Amino acid sequence: MTDSGAPAQGPSPGQPIFNIPGVVAGLVGLLAGVHVVRVALLGAEADIWLVRAFAFIPIRETHPAAFAWLFPGGAAAQLWSFVTYAFLHADWAHLTINGLWLVAFGSPLAWRFGPLRFLAFSAVGAVAGAFVHMLVFPQAFVPMVGASAAISAHMAGVSRFAFQRGGPLWGSHGPQSYRNPAPPLAEVVRDARVIAFLGVWLGINLLFGIGGAGSGIVSGAIAWEAHLGGFVAGLVLFPLFDPVPSRAA
Repeated sequence: MTDSGAPAQGPSPGQPIFNIPGVVAGLVGLLAGVHVVRVALLGAEADIWLVRAFAFIPIRETHPAAFAWLFPGGAAAQLWSFVTYAFLHADWAHLTINGLWLVAFGSPLAWRFGPLRFLAFSAVGAVAGAFVHMLVFPQAFVPMVGASAAISAHMAGVSRFAFQRGGPLWGSHGPQSYRNPAPPLAEVVRDARVIAFLGVWLGINLLFGIGGAGSGIVSGAIAWEAHLGGFVAGLVLFPLFDPVPSRAA
C-alpha cells in the first residue's frame, strides 16, 4: 500500500503510549455519531431499515437470487456491507468496549502506518472478518454489526512490532518506538510475549464465543469467527501495509 510515503511521526517523547492519533479519534467519533443518530434521531422502522441495508447478512451473500429482495440496497449492499457493518453497534456497551479497544490498539498502529494505510488496513480486517463469518454461518439471516474484526486486525498488527525491544509495548514511547523494523512472522510467533498475548486474545474469544450464543446484533453475542478472520488477516497482511522496511530473520 502507498500513501504519503514516510510513516507517521508518532507522539512526542515522554507522552503516554496510547496518545490518540487524529485518525483514531475521528473513527471513534464517527462510530459514536452513527450510534447517536440511530438511537436519538431515527425511529424504530428507519433503524431497522438502516441495519438491514448496512449490516453484514450472510444469506444475502450466499443466496442473492432467493433472498436479496428482502434486504434494501440490492447488489450494491452485497459489496458495501463487508465494510459498513463495522460502523454499526448493538448498543452503548458494545460501542464503548469497541471504542476502548480501538483507542488502545489502533493508536500504536496508526502512529506507525499513517492515516491512509491505517484506514485501508482496518477495512481489510473488516472484510476478512465478514468473509470468515459467512463461511461459518452461510445460511444466517441475523445481521452482524460491530468494529471488532477490524480491531482484531489492529491487535494482530500491533503484535508484529510493538513487543520488540525498543517498541511501544517494550517501554519506549518516543517516535522511534513506532518505526522499529518488524521481524519476520516466523520470529514473531516464537516470541513468548506475543504467544502470551495471542493466548489471552484467543481465550477471551473462546470464552465469549461459547457464552455469547453465536453472533448477531444483540448485546453479548460475540462473532468470534469474525474476530479470528480479522486477526489472521492483520497478522499475515501486515507487511503489505507497513511503511517501515522489515528486518531479516
